[in-house]
Amino acid sequence: MTEQERFARALPMLLRHEGGYVDHPRDPGGATNLGITLGTARAWRMDIDGDGDVDKSDVRLLTPKEAAPVYRDGYWLKARCHQLPAGVDYMIFDLAVNSGSRRAARYLQRAAGVSEDAKVGPKTLAAVRILNPVRVVERLSDIREAYYRSLPTFPTFGKGWLRRLGEVEQTARVWAAVPELVA
Repeated sequence: MTEQERFARALPMLLRHEGGYVDHPRDPGGATNLGITLGTARAWRMDIDGDGDVDKSDVRLLTPKEAAPVYRDGYWLKARCHQLPAGVDYMIFDLAVNSGSRRAARYLQRAAGVSEDAKVGPKTLAAVRILNPVRVVERLSDIREAYYRSLPTFPTFGKGWLRRLGEVEQTARVWAAVPELVA
């Protein structure tokens, strides 16, 4: 499976969890659609409605097609998912989107047993590649769950975070065990 095919397989799975437009007052991300926050939309200059500014209305209008380059360039490539084993790629992609590429890199390094510098480089990639990818997925899931439980907003959002994590882990485990499987 090519890197493009792996991204094309992962993106719809990720978008299932990101959902549509929300602007929950207790969510520090604020207005979000398809997982893209207003801050991200502004950084990418996503003036969807063409009114000269990027605001909540632009976030509301986002489509999966418009979101795809943000996910590919801002998360998939930035987190080096394209260089990771199948299954691990999806787990890190989802983590990068949910918690940032630097945290995803640190957690990948922790799961691989290498020093954490928040940059996925040759040492991290080499360490991950010699490990059983299913075990890496399991370790990442454990690390991620512990992180979620440590957050002060866990009582509000924790049930959803853990449901998402369980579904992502299940898919990632299957892909790690059978890398050529297409969703």
